[in-house]
Amino acid sequence: MRHLIATFLVALLALTAAPAIAQSVNYDTWNQVAERAEALTANPQATNEELARTRARIVDWRDRLQEGQNANGDRIATLRNQIEALGPAPAEGATEDEEVANRRTELNQQLSTAQAPRIAATEATSRANSIIGQIDEIVRQRQALELAKQTPSPVLPASWAAAATDGLALLEGVGGEVSGQDATPEIWADLRPRLPYVAGYLIAALLILTYGRAWIVALPTRLSSRASEYSKAVLAFVVSLGQIAVPMAGVYLGISAIQATGLPGPWTTPFLNALPVAAVILFGGIWMARALFPRTAIAYTSLQMTEEARVSAGRMVQTLALLMAIHHILSRAMLPLSGLYEQGEAQVGRVPVQFREASAGVWHLVLIVLAALAMFRLGNILRRLTRDAVTQDLSYRHWIAAWAGRLTRIIAPIAVLLTAAGFVNLGNLLVWPWLFSLALVGLLILLQDFTADLFNMMQRGAEGAREGLAPLLTGFGLVLASIPIFLIIWGSSGAELAEYWVRFRQGISLGGVNLSPGAILTFLIIFAIGYALTRGVQGMLRTSILPKTRLDAGGQNAVVSGLGYVGLFLAALLAITSAGIDMSSFAIVAGALSVGIGFGLQNIVSNFVSGIILLIERPVSVGDWISAGGQQGIVKKISVRATLVETFDKTEVIVPNSDLISQPVTNWTRHNKVGRIIIPVGVAYGSDTKKVENVLREIVEDHPLVSIDPAPAILFRGLGADALNFEIRAILADVGTGLGVTSDLLHSIVERFGAEGIEIPFAQRDIWLRNPEALPGQSHGPASRNAQPGALTAPTTVSPELTRDDADEAPGLPDDGDSR
Repeated sequence: MRHLIATFLVALLALTAAPAIAQSVNYDTWNQVAERAEALTANPQATNEELARTRARIVDWRDRLQEGQNANGDRIATLRNQIEALGPAPAEGATEDEEVANRRTELNQQLSTAQAPRIAATEATSRANSIIGQIDEIVRQRQALELAKQTPSPVLPASWAAAATDGLALLEGVGGEVSGQDATPEIWADLRPRLPYVAGYLIAALLILTYGRAWIVALPTRLSSRASEYSKAVLAFVVSLGQIAVPMAGVYLGISAIQATGLPGPWTTPFLNALPVAAVILFGGIWMARALFPRTAIAYTSLQMTEEARVSAGRMVQTLALLMAIHHILSRAMLPLSGLYEQGEAQVGRVPVQFREASAGVWHLVLIVLAALAMFRLGNILRRLTRDAVTQDLSYRHWIAAWAGRLTRIIAPIAVLLTAAGFVNLGNLLVWPWLFSLALVGLLILLQDFTADLFNMMQRGAEGAREGLAPLLTGFGLVLASIPIFLIIWGSSGAELAEYWVRFRQGISLGGVNLSPGAILTFLIIFAIGYALTRGVQGMLRTSILPKTRLDAGGQNAVVSGLGYVGLFLAALLAITSAGIDMSSFAIVAGALSVGIGFGLQNIVSNFVSGIILLIERPVSVGDWISAGGQQGIVKKISVRATLVETFDKTEVIVPNSDLISQPVTNWTRHNKVGRIIIPVGVAYGSDTKKVENVLREIVEDHPLVSIDPAPAILFRGLGADALNFEIRAILADVGTGLGVTSDLLHSIVERFGAEGIEIPFAQRDIWLRNPEALPGQSHGPASRNAQPGALTAPTTVSPELTRDDADEAPGLPDDGDSR
């Protein structure tokens, strides 16, 4: 274990730390090399091979020069510290002690001498970068000219005649070698003792390509039927890779058998050399068609589509895989290469008679037309993914596939037209790299599903395992890792990728701060270590040390939270300095942020400062029962911005810290839990008030949770409209039990009042009628006729159960009656 840790630390230092001692650089030799390279870039007759060799040499020099930029690092740091120890330099017109001035001059001279190698290395590195950039620009311009090159149109009769002539010559040459007509007696003599081995290889290749391939195709379905629900997808994917490996074994055995005969010559050897990669393309395409568009899904389908569309898409993918394999064989064996492929590489293994441009264009046109038909059909299927979806809950892959389908339908006819017009290289650039890009997108979809299935299997099918953060980040990492592959597909060379990687490692400069992968990695590792240590110390204090002190729960939480903020600040500061980031470079940014804080972020800053005040002064602590902003509850957490309060109905309320500082807050349990409850009680008029008081006192004093010292009070509060109002005031040792005590006392009051004959009143209302003569059965005698309009009759008491609606429905009541 120690060896592993040591190896990791050494690798980390090698990645993040700058070399302490730089190799010595002979700048005279470098200047000669640079001058020759600059002369070569100015020569239009320079070949691609010469440019590639010169570029590789300049790259080697640049690596050495970059190491020279770190020369004398320790010496320079020491000299700067010594100069700073002398104090600030005197202002203009001022003087300082002669001895100090002489020492300052001497140290500055030594600093200039120590920095000279760095300056020279920096200038030389800039020159090397310029030369590399010029060479890359020349190569790109030549590739662009090669792609835009126009050959005789493949649709011309002369082109078809040339294609037929070259094709017959190829067939005669290959046929002569395959049939053995061109074989010498020595070849036949050497073949006879090897015939058993050749026959064995051929029989094994045939068995693998027939029975072996059929067996491996059916194996995933058979094995997954015996696997658990959460592991069948992983098992099926892993086993399905044998659909590529097993046929490839048969192809290699077949090639070995043919080569063992000694019959292949200059006509057939190029085909045999191109056959392995073509086989990978073919069998890989067939595997992808079955995985992305299965006729019968083992666990699920990666893309939501109808069965008819899935079958058709799988057939088109297999057709395109076959065409891509044929194109690879023909382009590597007999057809002139386009400017996209293998630019500048030596062409070896060619057939004796290479196809002419006119005839090659015809063969390219045939392949591109066939591929375009399949591409157009596949594009039609993919573009309908989002339109014909059964559910609207589609993942991003469906939208990407739909857009890819739309672009495929556009690219296919454009490639055919360009090729027919004689721009064969440009037509090839549109078709085959685009198909490889689609294949890579499909592979990314399958790998993302496999990653999700793998996490699901490790968590034994737990809910949400496939949609967790880890599978998402892994899928994102796969997309980032595929970027270089996309660049290679579209013509980037290894040298260009290496240059991109060098620029990536050098980082970017933002506001005078250089951010490189090494610096970022150092920052993340140091900060992660500091964060882990802070959390560890917080946990130790919370569980082991603070519970043994006299601090209450709120004080313990304040100590733990404050330590967390300090620890995170120190971890960030240490990570920034370890990464070599100059804090002075953030001065301008900090000034701009201060303006933003003063205007747009003032509420956030106010809450932050209020949170610090809460942790220091602790007017509110975790566990307190508070009332603030119309909410009551128990404080569960005090963070740097807000406080979490859990109400008594178990809902969580986020209260900004500034509200707890600037607004009135009732803290029921800050220093103790003692509190008072007040219970109003009403009795009917005519009740014995002294008896009521004695009964209430007995009830309150008998309750076990009511404090005797101070004793509860029974107060006669007033003469109400409907009742004589009394009030119970009692002190509880724990005010949190107030609701329960109130409920118990009310139960006892109702029971005792009933036993003692004390009436608990209810509200009554009197109704006055303006025209009582309208009621049925009322006398219409003179007295009634002499009644003044609007006169009031004797009051009629209506019980509370008679509502306004009931009164309106009573017989004889006028519609315009007024009550008050």
